[in-house]
Amino acid sequence: MRCFTIRNREDGKPPAVLWHGSQQGAQSGPLRNRETRMRLLTAFVASLLLSPAALVAQEVDAARDWWQWGGPSRDFLYDVEGLAETWPAEGPPVIWSRSLGAGHSAIIAAAGRLYTMYRVAYGEGGSSPWAGEEAVIALDAATGETLWEHAYPSVVQDFDQGAGPHATPLLLGDRLFTIGTNKELHVFDAATGEVAWSRDFVTDFGAPPLLIRSMIKSGYGVSPLPYKDTIIVQVGGPGQAVMALRQDDGSVVWRSGSFLVSEAPPGLIDVDGERHLVVFAGQVVVGLDPDTGEILWAHPHDAGNDFNFQIPLWSDEDHILFLSSGYIGGSRAIQLTKDGDVTRVEELWYDPQLRFTFLNPIRLGDFVYGTSGQGATAVMTATRVATGETAWRERGFSRASLLHADGKTLILEEDGDLSLVVLTPGGMTRLASTPLFDTRSWTAPTLVGTTLYARDREKIVALDLSE
Repeated sequence: MRCFTIRNREDGKPPAVLWHGSQQGAQSGPLRNRETRMRLLTAFVASLLLSPAALVAQEVDAARDWWQWGGPSRDFLYDVEGLAETWPAEGPPVIWSRSLGAGHSAIIAAAGRLYTMYRVAYGEGGSSPWAGEEAVIALDAATGETLWEHAYPSVVQDFDQGAGPHATPLLLGDRLFTIGTNKELHVFDAATGEVAWSRDFVTDFGAPPLLIRSMIKSGYGVSPLPYKDTIIVQVGGPGQAVMALRQDDGSVVWRSGSFLVSEAPPGLIDVDGERHLVVFAGQVVVGLDPDTGEILWAHPHDAGNDFNFQIPLWSDEDHILFLSSGYIGGSRAIQLTKDGDVTRVEELWYDPQLRFTFLNPIRLGDFVYGTSGQGATAVMTATRVATGETAWRERGFSRASLLHADGKTLILEEDGDLSLVVLTPGGMTRLASTPLFDTRSWTAPTLVGTTLYARDREKIVALDLSE
């Protein structure tokens, strides 16, 4: 089961993200709906004009691009075959490795290029003097060489959770959208690095300088969501917790909500044929109309310190939305149903001890898998989404990001270890494991074909995971 799907666009840009069941693009198998049939028909017509080799190459490239946070379907479930069943004792082959500055922005990839963000220099964390400059960088995916780089001032505000950048760029066609630690949105020509336009959430919209409460100093970390001709982001401030901005020029399409914002990326779901924008805010999860910003429903989820980082995991098959916070927030599952024009929200369960922090879990079928807990005390766990029942727990992991592909799951722990496992409701089988980084790795990895790109606070590497 996938929690998200994608919708092909007619304008040549990467597909718009939709979660399963949407009227505009959900598909759960071959020839399951009209859009799938029309897409295949279009491909057939195109094949009359293009050579077979060119057509296949286009389709493969589109499927392999990792153009936004969470991958093509925004859920860290990646459709590929040919991953190795195990690795040599020294780990998978290294294609290239290079230095990179601090930060936790994930790597996006398309058309042979990689994009990410980093802080040009940094101290040792805490209140150390982090450098007041961050950068957006484009790399050659095959070699790691710099193609272009744009650095700009980024005022240090005593960030006690790391000075960032934390948000992941978004690539839409020839435009690259980035948001820095201090709520500065920059849009670049993806090929040249030329700035197309910029917005400062603080000076342009009056957003509070810090992301959430004044006691929390983590810097901005919300990875933007594309929707039609807009991008949707958490901003902050009265009446503008969430905003939709025009992709072409940054003009405001709508603004909504006065709730405390968080670090969690927004997502789109379909509730009985109606699209909902889901925002996991600081103390509540909210459903909005993505076209207007109208609030459709809300359900409380107080993380205590507003540290909500996860995108809620949804499936149209059971209409269950799973959400989780680290530290003291816990996890809960709610079920959404339509009753006329009203969306009903039913809480199915709450577990204060199941705590996924800022490193992403995944949903496979009826279960959520991830590392619950803090640091070295984290536990890999399998949880039945409908009931909250724990199927199994296994120690031996620090907190980790998960990525599922080719029937296997890659686990990148914050202590730098990389593992290849098979996860099932009955347990976990470890296929391979290797130490990858020497410093803390809080960045989710990126898979393009059978090449894995990963980073810590000092370097970025490309690994060959092919058979």
